[in-house]
Amino acid sequence: MGEKLEIKNKADIDTDLPLISIIGRPNVGKSTLFNRLIGERRAITDPTPGVTRDPIPARYLLGNHPVTLVDSGGVKLEREGLDEAVSEKSLSLCSMSDLILFVMDCTEITGEDMMLVDELRPYADKVVLVVNKVDDPKRDDLVWNFFSYGYQRVVGISAAHGLGFEELEDTMLGMLSLERLEEEPEEMETVKIAIMGKPNTGKSTLMNLLTGRDVSIVSDIAGTTRDVMRATFEYKGTCYTLLDTAGIRRKSKVDEDVEYYSVNRAIKTIDEADVVLLMVDIKEGLAEQDKKIAQLIVRRGKGIIIVLNKVDLLKGIANEIEAVKDRVRFLFPILSFAPLMPISAKESIDVGKLLDSVWAVWRQLNKRIDTAVLNEALKAWTSDYEPPRGAEGHYKVLYATQVSTTPVRFLLFVNRIKNFPETYVSYVKNMIRKDFGFSNIPVEISLRERRRNPSLNEKGPSKDELAAKRIVSKSAPASRSRGISNKPGGKARVSKEMEKARAIVRNKKQASRRGR
Repeated sequence: MGEKLEIKNKADIDTDLPLISIIGRPNVGKSTLFNRLIGERRAITDPTPGVTRDPIPARYLLGNHPVTLVDSGGVKLEREGLDEAVSEKSLSLCSMSDLILFVMDCTEITGEDMMLVDELRPYADKVVLVVNKVDDPKRDDLVWNFFSYGYQRVVGISAAHGLGFEELEDTMLGMLSLERLEEEPEEMETVKIAIMGKPNTGKSTLMNLLTGRDVSIVSDIAGTTRDVMRATFEYKGTCYTLLDTAGIRRKSKVDEDVEYYSVNRAIKTIDEADVVLLMVDIKEGLAEQDKKIAQLIVRRGKGIIIVLNKVDLLKGIANEIEAVKDRVRFLFPILSFAPLMPISAKESIDVGKLLDSVWAVWRQLNKRIDTAVLNEALKAWTSDYEPPRGAEGHYKVLYATQVSTTPVRFLLFVNRIKNFPETYVSYVKNMIRKDFGFSNIPVEISLRERRRNPSLNEKGPSKDELAAKRIVSKSAPASRSRGISNKPGGKARVSKEMEKARAIVRNKKQASRRGR
């Protein structure tokens, strides 16, 4: 039996804010409308019916008032496979919504549209009938036909071209008794977690457990989750935003265009997340595709935790989990720093420990080291283990500074970048991890060659340089040397004479030292 998680605000959708849901049959333009309103491509848009399966919530500023906008899956009349679950989840939004955008196509009315006209009748007071695809003025008259369905508020728009949105927003503001504000509200800080991995490793099961609701449709059918799902919850006083993504497969197995786009969307989610949970089936172990995902995460400097899910399926042999951990470490040394967390999302085993680990990793990602403290430590590190000697002399690390958090990056100023030993960079990186508590996150180090201070040359030529110039001027008058330098090859001749003069000065100095 799993432990009880003390999670507050277990909701897939933030019901503390006004809730606006988008309802309609498949391929009517719901996702295009959703993306247009929130100002980014969150939901996948594709001509294939039934692309959106799970409700997709997003924070949307309506006249600078924060509201929760939800894109739902298309409701179908004839249902097979996942259609029943998708339709039921979409219709369940109606009762909890403060406002419903019922989307219809001005060019086509289907049996599914008529079914929804009747289904939404009990919620008529909070419905806006949004007539989509009014792409040119010739279609404006078509909008009047939709008043015959008995809904008081009917607005014609073109989601694809952004037409009619001012009227739509004014209608929504009026229904919610809100007035436009001049300034945007501040957003509360939250830890963003992305859940990634191969299909059917338990990603949606974990998300549903953490949020306390069926945010994602759980099915044995691989590829059930296509869009990036979001939900928020609070644990031990910290707010978390959870991103559940489509399972990433090898490109050779991505046959549908829709799945191709969903995989790309999942990869982009890495950039938005702070910490990525790489879900691995503990029975199957780490696959090549997991390694590729992990490399993307490390390259972007994000926190990563390898979640070994389904420990409830192990046989209970002594040290079985430790053997799995050792195998993962051996096969994938690039993630030697990443925490390994065995859990069971289904049975809620050690999920609390996983969230504690997420918090610890997030703290490390946001840690900043004072430059003076860092350079004091650098002095000790280089004293204990000096940089090796190269063909042109010793390499030196002169100075260090931390340039960013999340991702954590450091900059080392060195005397020579060319062929600077990678082993020594690794040494400094390991010491930073060890002495400053960056043990569980990727750390990036860049090198920069310190340039000489131009002021060193402002004092003029040295005594030796002046002596060499006097020798050259005696052997060739100034007027002659200027004449030579103006002829082809003349500058090279003057340069050779200067080099000979410098050699004479050096020899005189050496002779005087021997005579002492």
